[in-house]
Amino acid sequence: MYSKDMGAAHFDTLTAARSHFRDLLDAAESGRPATVVREHRRSAVVDAERLRRELAARTPAAAEVVPEAGGWSVFFPGRPIAADGATFDEAVREAVAALREYAEDWSDHLLTAPNHADNWALVQIVELSTDEQLVDWITAA
Repeated sequence: MYSKDMGAAHFDTLTAARSHFRDLLDAAESGRPATVVREHRRSAVVDAERLRRELAARTPAAAEVVPEAGGWSVFFPGRPIAADGATFDEAVREAVAALREYAEDWSDHLLTAPNHADNWALVQIVELSTDEQLVDWITAA
């Protein structure tokens, strides 16, 4: 069943969502609620950039960038991610690479580990961001 009430797009089956895929994406891209039910689980479809901005605003990087031993170090307190570089910019670029590596590892095998499970928002931010957006997020503070 397909319900398009008040501009939202809700699909009770995967088949209905496939039949109205354009409506589903149109709703998501415009910021309206868009959902699909599959095997008694409801999933939301959202505009990726809107989700990235919201998560980044609500999940600060809290990165600490400090001069250390003639170079710079970046670390994320409470998270197993750190990077070093000869210059501030190099250290931040290395932190972006470390974030990308962590996101890949999280998706591959860390998402079910109890000490990593709460990093879902972090991984979404990393996966939905460009390198430049991640640099801005890291250096925002």
